Amino acid sequence: MERAVYEAERAERRYRAVEPENRLVARGLETEWEKRLRELAAAEAELERREKQRPHRLSEAEKKKIFSFGSDLHKVWTAPTTTDHDRKELLRALLEEVIVSVDRPERRGHLTLRWRGGTLTECDLSFPRMKPHGLHTDEDTISLLRRLAVHYPDEVIAGILNRQGRKTATGERFTANQVGSLRRYRNIPRYEPPAEPPAGQVVPIRQAAQILGINTSTVHRWLNDGFIAGEQITPGAPWQIRITDELRARFVEQAPPDYLPMLETTMKLGVSRQTVLQRVKRGELDALLVTRGRRKGLRVKVVDDQPGLFHEAGYPLHSGRPYRLWFEASFR
Repeated sequence: MERAVYEAERAERRYRAVEPENRLVARGLETEWEKRLRELAAAEAELERREKQRPHRLSEAEKKKIFSFGSDLHKVWTAPTTTDHDRKELLRALLEEVIVSVDRPERRGHLTLRWRGGTLTECDLSFPRMKPHGLHTDEDTISLLRRLAVHYPDEVIAGILNRQGRKTATGERFTANQVGSLRRYRNIPRYEPPAEPPAGQVVPIRQAAQILGINTSTVHRWLNDGFIAGEQITPGAPWQIRITDELRARFVEQAPPDYLPMLETTMKLGVSRQTVLQRVKRGELDALLVTRGRRKGLRVKVVDDQPGLFHEAGYPLHSGRPYRLWFEASFR
């Protein structure tokens, strides 16, 4: 705190010594002075806190009472008001050093206690014969391994387990060999890729993007919006896309005339973009994704004779110029 007082006074002298015309210099010195004052206030608060924690001095009556305890240490040790914490503090006050010699083959130990004042106490101890518990992988990881082994090889499973922060029984990161050993020990069958790709092949996101002719970022975006259905065995596992004819048909180079862009769809139906995406996700609206040209993006098929599709949720149905005026007024 004394150092903080000196720095604050020094900053004040420098600030008061500057010429008033040097406004930029004065402003900088004023900022430095304020900083030193804050440091001084923090130092004063810390000093006050430490002074409150400092043990108070014992009175003469308290000293005599403590000295009287030494006349019968056994009574103090066995008193019902003496807690285990008090006994530990008492040992710390009386013991100077503890020396332990261990004979592991004989499972015995020799204990030497050196008390304050120089007195030594020696004793022999026998260690209990306990059967150590075997190392086991937690059951949650085993259950996850059973689910992942159906879909992924050992090296992919090891990466998934490591991304989730799971550890082996010895506290190490998983490797493909460790996953294989654990799988064989638990009689979990290994992953066997199919001989022939089944209908509706399940592929990673990168391969799905190549098949559909779009970028991987687009696949991630439409996964989040629900336009594409994805599969993930567990958090941290790779996303996979099931490629079907129906999914291929939703990615086109040019949409039919009755499929409108998102902005026109929201204006015609009088709803928000999120509401349209929810209707597409539930299959209430047909949608296509245009992958070529300057106007790439989602196209939604809007049919005029759809009574009750949106007004039940409280969304007005408007069209034409009156709706355009309502739309502009709503976002003004």
